[in-house]
Amino acid sequence: MVRVTFVCLGNICRSPMAELIFKDIIARENLDDRFVVSSCATSSYEVGNPVYPPAARTLKAHGITGEHRARRITRADLAENDFVLVMDSQNLADVLSLAGEEYCGKVYKLCSFTSVPRDVSDPYYTRDFERAFADITDGCRAFLGWLKANNYLNQ
Repeated sequence: MVRVTFVCLGNICRSPMAELIFKDIIARENLDDRFVVSSCATSSYEVGNPVYPPAARTLKAHGITGEHRARRITRADLAENDFVLVMDSQNLADVLSLAGEEYCGKVYKLCSFTSVPRDVSDPYYTRDFERAFADITDGCRAFLGWLKANNYLNQ
């Protein structure tokens, strides 16, 4: 089992989008039984809230649905997951601060696996949910390709 959690600031837009997009991608490849996938926040601003409605509408427009409630990342998440994939540089700094040396090797920016490494801009502020969807999808596909290329799914 490969355990992956996606992280953003509030866990209502980007990270739950990434969780649901990645679950869709691995299900389409019949790999969903090889993963445990979740998402969480670096802050407690939105704890308990569902996916932000515009993010949910964007996912639905692409045929992706799912349930989610926002929660904040803990050190237990860092211990339990093989990969902690953050959406931007600020998330990276926040998670690395929590991770310390013990877990920092598990933390990556999602789009660092793509041919064009970048942050996933926050659609809560930009209002560009389609761009976030495209960037997250690119990152999720590239991450899965990286896992395959590095034999993580053959273990």
